[in-house]
Amino acid sequence: MKPLLPLSAAALLLTLAACTADAPQAPADSAPTAGTPAASQPASPPEPGKAANPPASTQLATFAGYGDMKLGSTADQARQAWGGELNSSTPSEAGACYQLTPKWATDKADVAFMIEGDHFVRYDVTTSKEVAPDGGKVGMTEAELRALYGARLQAIPHKYVEGGKYLSVEAAGGAKLVFETDADGKVTSWRVGLPPQIDYVEGCG
Repeated sequence: MKPLLPLSAAALLLTLAACTADAPQAPADSAPTAGTPAASQPASPPEPGKAANPPASTQLATFAGYGDMKLGSTADQARQAWGGELNSSTPSEAGACYQLTPKWATDKADVAFMIEGDHFVRYDVTTSKEVAPDGGKVGMTEAELRALYGARLQAIPHKYVEGGKYLSVEAAGGAKLVFETDADGKVTSWRVGLPPQIDYVEGCG
């Protein structure tokens, strides 16, 4: 006959058995797998309003030139930098002023490139689709230009338009930006170039 356990010891064994049976078991797949790379976890979505890859700037007009066309370069270098076909006006004589315009322009080009002395010296813009250095554009008012350029903006009366003005900004390298406004104070065109050609009010005349 087996000896009987004391009453207190039997009660203790029953209590431990009950606790073990009631303890919750963690699911087998709840723990992270060892060696799983962080890259395999789902990526957090981008913040609202922020693109993963911001678009590249499309600004072409600068005080240095237009796109790859640099002020002061030769006419041949300017043509090569444009990379496409350009129409050309006829100079009156060797070295005289003439303009290059995009081949697709049928009447008045939105952008025209001035050549004088066989060098690219200025470009003229007449469309609101192009943005001038530091933000000005066709259709803006003089007040909007002053908000952009501040005390750098200098004004003189327009030669042909009553109430119109030439509003100019000089750059450190000698180039200048000139806006032309109408009688209502709105920009009708602008140009960037080197002296003295930048101040030709009739263009190539």
